[in-house]
Amino acid sequence: MSNALLVVMDGLGDRGKVTPLAKAATPNLDKLAPDCSMGLMFTLGSGKLPGSDTAHLSIFGYDPDQYYKGRGPFEALGAGVDLKQGDVSFRANLCTIDDKMVILDRRAGRADYGMDKIYATLDNMKIEDVTIRAIHTVEHRGAIVFCGPGLTANVGNTDPHEVNEPVSQAKATAADGEKIARIMNAFTQKAFELLQDHPANKERVAKGLKPANMAVLRGAGLFEQVPGIDRRFGIKAICVAGGALYKGVAKFVGMDVVNVPGATGTGSTDLGSKAKMVTDAADKYDLVFCHIKGTDSAGHDGNFEAKQKMIERVDAEFFSKVIGKFDTIVITGDHSTPVDAKRHTADPAPILFWNAHCRPDGRNKFTELNCAGGSMGQLTGTQLMHMILDYIGKEHMFGE
Repeated sequence: MSNALLVVMDGLGDRGKVTPLAKAATPNLDKLAPDCSMGLMFTLGSGKLPGSDTAHLSIFGYDPDQYYKGRGPFEALGAGVDLKQGDVSFRANLCTIDDKMVILDRRAGRADYGMDKIYATLDNMKIEDVTIRAIHTVEHRGAIVFCGPGLTANVGNTDPHEVNEPVSQAKATAADGEKIARIMNAFTQKAFELLQDHPANKERVAKGLKPANMAVLRGAGLFEQVPGIDRRFGIKAICVAGGALYKGVAKFVGMDVVNVPGATGTGSTDLGSKAKMVTDAADKYDLVFCHIKGTDSAGHDGNFEAKQKMIERVDAEFFSKVIGKFDTIVITGDHSTPVDAKRHTADPAPILFWNAHCRPDGRNKFTELNCAGGSMGQLTGTQLMHMILDYIGKEHMFGE
């Protein structure tokens, strides 16, 4: 069986003449580079600014314009929630606010301490005829699910995406969104009351950490079943990841998902453990997908050195163990998160494509600049899956 490894280093792409990828010492990737085809990937198409959810849908071969219904269900699926028809799910952030509900830190310092207890306080809250599930995933992140009659996803966010801004009022985006907007705003008020003097927050402050005293919501979505990746493309695929979102998107499209010991969905993830899971799956699956988050987190923090060092860790602790185990290897990012911007941008992600029979570009290093002149040119996320399928002998001919 011919197999493929798809590695997504989240937010890998950067800007400038010398990027973290270009500066990183990557001896294992350097050995691979001369025999690779390289290019640039506009995950959603040129000029479109990708979210992590839509980017991964596209990379898996599912056009977001057709299949994307909001981020929330992916977070909930990845957190292990058994979603039912009519449930509305959200991505949640525990953040730090002042007494006027102005956000001081959108991620409460990213410190994990006590977050599970804080989410547990919000779990099984009841507002009107709606039961609210709250599940901690990693760091400040979590999934919130509203379960009850008459709910829709036609509502805005309570997360303003900016510091020094108040928690947003949820507003309906259609007439049938009035109920869920009302429930969301009541949830915000209850969270404010429950979390200000929460014992876990007192412990956090005593340790010099920021309090996680508000939960803001974004990405409302209704769960809908879609044709699985095995049915659409005729392949068996598995996801190796730590972050709930990425596991959730993989579950959504019908991949098997494993729990990886030590996979935190952060820069401290156990890359050796991921490498073992990946190599163990090599002879059992057509496609092994591995997600690595730390590059994106460093980009959001504006930390060039941390992003560079994360890339170096991935090369030393992960690629050193998986190269040689697959017939096809694809390495890319889901989008760019440049350290100067501290956010996702519409810049393309660099992409490297190795197979013993590919057309090698002869480049000595995997960098954004080398990818810009690569033989793969520019492609979209949905095109990538078909290229992988072709190399593993699973792509169907269009025509006769």
